[in-house]
Amino acid sequence: MSAESTTETETRTTAEPVTTEAHVHDDAPEMDAALRLTEIAAEKVREIREQENIEPHYALRVKVMGGGCNGFQYDLFFDEPAEGDNEFESHGVKLVSDPMSYMYLMGTSIDYVEGLQGAGFKFNNPTATGSCGCGSSFSV
Repeated sequence: MSAESTTETETRTTAEPVTTEAHVHDDAPEMDAALRLTEIAAEKVREIREQENIEPHYALRVKVMGGGCNGFQYDLFFDEPAEGDNEFESHGVKLVSDPMSYMYLMGTSIDYVEGLQGAGFKFNNPTATGSCGCGSSFSV
């Protein structure tokens, strides 16, 4: 796959609320490089936030970690924003990412899908050059 192709990877998470358009804070990276949620993913994040009684000031942290059979894997969890985080808002959901993870996440859209193989969050990452057969890790 070329660096311009899209790779989808499934990840389970505990999530928070979501809105329709991605909004980037003034000091955050350009809009075209923003992290985004689809409306469906945002709705699922809000549902999880409510079910888990997550505090409203927590954001959905999107993180990239080493591991998986293809080099990197995604992680989603609720967390307090930290100094230096890139901050975004998409469909009413606040997203944060540390600078190192964000280097691998620029322009990524996160969707939520349900199918015969289960349900989960899928990452459409324009910087990924490949993914493993199980869809849980990616390479750049």
